[in-house]
Amino acid sequence: MAHLFLSEFDIIFAGGGTTACVVAGRLAACDPSLKVLILEAGHHTFNEVAHVQPYRYFTHQAPTSTTLTFNVGNPTPRLNGRAPIVPSGHCVGGGSSVNFMVYTRAPASDFDDWEVDGWESENLIPLMKKLETYEVQPDRPTHGYNGPIKVSSGGRKLGVWEEFVHVGTTYHKRPYADDTDDLETCNTYSPWAKFIDGTTGRRSDAAHHYVYNQAHNPNLQLWTGKRVKRIIFEDKRAVGVEFTSDTVSFPGTDQSSSIVKASKLVVVSAGAFGSPAILERSGIGAEVVLRRCNIEQLVNLPGVGENYRDHNGAFVPYFAGDGVVTMDSLWRGEESVVQESIAQWKSDGKSLISQNGCDAKIKWRPDDDELKAMGSTFQTRWKEFFQDRPDKAVAIFAPSAGYIPLSSDFPPRNYLGAGYYTLYPTSVGSVHIKLGENDKEELDFTTGYLDDPSDIVPLNFGYKKMREIFRRMPSYRGEVHSGHPRFPEGSAAVCGETSGPVDLNAPDIIYTAEDDKMIDKFHRDHMQTSWHSLGTCAMKPEADQGVVDARLNVYGVTNLKVADMSIAPKNVGTNTYSTALLIGEKAAMIIAEDLGMDCRP
Repeated sequence: MAHLFLSEFDIIFAGGGTTACVVAGRLAACDPSLKVLILEAGHHTFNEVAHVQPYRYFTHQAPTSTTLTFNVGNPTPRLNGRAPIVPSGHCVGGGSSVNFMVYTRAPASDFDDWEVDGWESENLIPLMKKLETYEVQPDRPTHGYNGPIKVSSGGRKLGVWEEFVHVGTTYHKRPYADDTDDLETCNTYSPWAKFIDGTTGRRSDAAHHYVYNQAHNPNLQLWTGKRVKRIIFEDKRAVGVEFTSDTVSFPGTDQSSSIVKASKLVVVSAGAFGSPAILERSGIGAEVVLRRCNIEQLVNLPGVGENYRDHNGAFVPYFAGDGVVTMDSLWRGEESVVQESIAQWKSDGKSLISQNGCDAKIKWRPDDDELKAMGSTFQTRWKEFFQDRPDKAVAIFAPSAGYIPLSSDFPPRNYLGAGYYTLYPTSVGSVHIKLGENDKEELDFTTGYLDDPSDIVPLNFGYKKMREIFRRMPSYRGEVHSGHPRFPEGSAAVCGETSGPVDLNAPDIIYTAEDDKMIDKFHRDHMQTSWHSLGTCAMKPEADQGVVDARLNVYGVTNLKVADMSIAPKNVGTNTYSTALLIGEKAAMIIAEDLGMDCRP
């Protein structure tokens, strides 16, 4: 196969997702003479309405979407034989261009738990502040007020959030705070801020705020539709990358390979799925994986592709009253509503266009009664991990004013969505490459979902607790039967439509052993990713299945780093966009130091 040699750059990024945009943008801004190339398999997102108008985020989940890659996991008996599907970003900006835009930050202790020199929370908090402009409230000591990424309440709050908070602080007996993303507050109801610019009403993504805003710099280049196949080495020094056209972004294009050289550094930044795959195609990984793919081993690094982690989630639909303001009419595409809302958004950045439907949350920890109700299976995990760490939430519970219409089965009405997802599941998976039919490369992806028996317990309890909260909210009009467990006829838990909420002090639903089995089955049949994949190129000691060191260098080679969510050695109790940005800021600082650049403001 012919190789076309293209021009040489100082630094090449293999992948153009969130972290790559941050690092490349920071380095280019620090030294505009630095020749930087980003190779991204997906399309541009610049000023595309599907990416900048917040309410459209659900469109990227459509099965026909090309802005996501739908990674199919291996079938597992833990999910009743199901093959789980885990999307990842496939466009410039990666997840930051397609995510739900909810602003959540991990407790500071999560980073201390990584036990990596230089990555302690005291070193990272200044970078967390550096990256954001927190428009929600002034003078918060852990927040930043002059960064590229805007954080606001969105264009318009929906009344559902106040109902959720009211029931949570009365029936659920938890406190309220304006800010539970101060790096420590937990088990407290709060508003949910968003990665949305409060002035323009646009999504606040990494692509627009780190890279596209430097279009005037010819030395910062972004090539789209380019799939990186492997790293090019001279001896064990990374000197460039080989790439081809991406067949999803540009079907039918010439598949011949090209090589582009890097004089200083190659940074693999293709995410929890792409980064280990690039390393393995380059001969870096476990011998058994490489041998079955007929790849000559360059470095024996068995940690590549291991340590896969995610958050386990469920999203359950309820009926809402006819007069309740939700996102449903917008999401259904009702023309008059869409046009009116867009006109207002263009005028002042407000309206439901600059909304995601998610205005409240609780980072939940069980109290003694709840812990008892959860049963013995979860107790060991509680005692070993959560009990003495009061800043660690077991799960996030949150309402959505509207239910994302991924199927046409739902009649055109108002809905509520109950979301709950666990933050520190015990189970661990892996991501590798393998050869399928006709020696075509495929993903060998084991999610690990629910492998540990303790992982399903908070999901089962979360269903019950969220149902109790929802049935006390004034907007509640019953459960959408098809989206809930199939409880046996005659059960007190049978789902259906109703005329209104129960009294705040009404007794909880009493579930039988058979009911509990149906909840368990429901989650094995329907629990899903929270789109927070990480860990597959872990920043750990090499002897502990690590892939990169504290300065993100890949073990066993030179001039090669990894910078994205795959380097996280342990899970983080947050939606991971905030962490991906943070890793980008830290990686930019490390690379600048390595290259002798002074990027201090």
